[in-house]
Amino acid sequence: MVKEIIINSTSTQTRVAITEDGNLVDFFVDYPENRRMVGDIYLGRVARVLPGIRAAFIDIGMKHDAFLHFSDIGDRTHQLQEMLGEDIPVVVDEEQSNRNGKTDQSSGRNGGYTVPKLRKGQEIIIQITKEPVNNKGVRVTSSVSLPGRFCVLLPYDNKIGVSKKITDFKERRRLRYIARSILPENYGLIIRTVAKHQSEQALKDDLQALIKNWHDIEEAAKSENPPFLLHQDLNTTSSVIRDLFNSEVSKIFIDSKKLHREIKNYVNLVQPAVADKIEQYKSNAGIFDDFNIEQQISSLMGRKVPLPNGGYLVIEHTEAMVVIDVNSGRYAKSKEQELNSLKTDLEAAREIVRQMRLRDIGGIIVVDFIDLEEEKNRKKIFDELRKEFRKDRAKVSILPMSDFGLVQITRQRIRQNIMQTMKDVCPVCMGTGLVTKESHLIYDIEMWLKKFKKQSKERSLIIKCHPSVAAKMREGKVKSLIKFQLKYFMRLKLAEDDKILPGRFKFFSAKTGEELTKLVD
Repeated sequence: MVKEIIINSTSTQTRVAITEDGNLVDFFVDYPENRRMVGDIYLGRVARVLPGIRAAFIDIGMKHDAFLHFSDIGDRTHQLQEMLGEDIPVVVDEEQSNRNGKTDQSSGRNGGYTVPKLRKGQEIIIQITKEPVNNKGVRVTSSVSLPGRFCVLLPYDNKIGVSKKITDFKERRRLRYIARSILPENYGLIIRTVAKHQSEQALKDDLQALIKNWHDIEEAAKSENPPFLLHQDLNTTSSVIRDLFNSEVSKIFIDSKKLHREIKNYVNLVQPAVADKIEQYKSNAGIFDDFNIEQQISSLMGRKVPLPNGGYLVIEHTEAMVVIDVNSGRYAKSKEQELNSLKTDLEAAREIVRQMRLRDIGGIIVVDFIDLEEEKNRKKIFDELRKEFRKDRAKVSILPMSDFGLVQITRQRIRQNIMQTMKDVCPVCMGTGLVTKESHLIYDIEMWLKKFKKQSKERSLIIKCHPSVAAKMREGKVKSLIKFQLKYFMRLKLAEDDKILPGRFKFFSAKTGEELTKLVD
């Protein structure tokens, strides 16, 4: 398998595509005005504490306060608060425990809920874990960590962990031994997947850079006033290089001379042995066109996604969840219904996982597969989904297929999905995909005239509307415009205006030119 990273950079955005044998498997867009915030560390101030929902809202200088759930207040928070000269005492709320009849699993205690005693105005160090979605602010944690190329530093922790994706027992033991030998007291460390087969010196250099970074954060936290940005994590493009550029990647192609130089300097610093994999790409047509990526990206924008053998997916975003419908297409005409339904569902399972990664779909997802009669075939679909999701970096939970052919999935949501990033709500249909029929709009115009006649004595009006609506009003032997004039004893003039959206209309006074539309509810 040939895995490549292709980066297209312009003055307005940077797009990063990851391909496997030419097929797009991951896609990221980096906008200057919509920068990546996950990993940023802030010195914040507690704005509100709401014990009823076991959460607090933290002022970090953004439009919406950050959301801090009590379960995200880790054991290391006490040391961080002591560094600021403050503390967060914890009490056990027996009344809450008795009311719910259970123990809070996040607290690790029996017989009661642990409730952090945050107070309004208190300073606290937090780190962003989820970016804002719609009208919700960022989600944060007080368990601060600093990711590097090979390691993740955990201040005020003693834990040493090794990535589960490193499966070789001897390599895991070697890395754990190195971590113990190089880690100073009062720090924890997680060894990342890309650290596999790296030397002790490479890990040590990465760790020293992280510790120096943490010391800078400590100094700023002690001297600055909240809200204050203590540490800004890498942008999307740089974080992809840091997190995903490993031995499996055969080449990185970049079409920007400046970005090529920046990324090459970074890799030369952290892992010079692989710097020769980074290549500046020159193209007249465009790098994404040359690698056939533009065409694959276009499929991300549509609600309908074709499958190889004639079936297709329909992907719909709702307020609460994403719904995916699997359709058989020409397979439905075949005689072997169960076998062909299974083939389509297996194809769909692979494509659904790919689309969820590409579109970065998170939250609750419900998939309506083609009905399968045999239980063993339903299990095959479930197993195929689990196998494909192993390639996904996000945390995913799947439930087995129900009797109705439905599969429920939850996928970790960290940022806005690609549709929310690249698209705005249509100003005509307001996201419904539908506009008012012209015949019904004429009915609305008549109802407006009927109400206006009762409210006002003015009888000379101008109707401004889209040309398509005006054409509809002029249809027939007796035009709608003439009907309205005779019925309501008004002088009406029709004015076409391309700037007025289809499905809308405006009324103006013929005498004064004043708009009258809002006078009628």
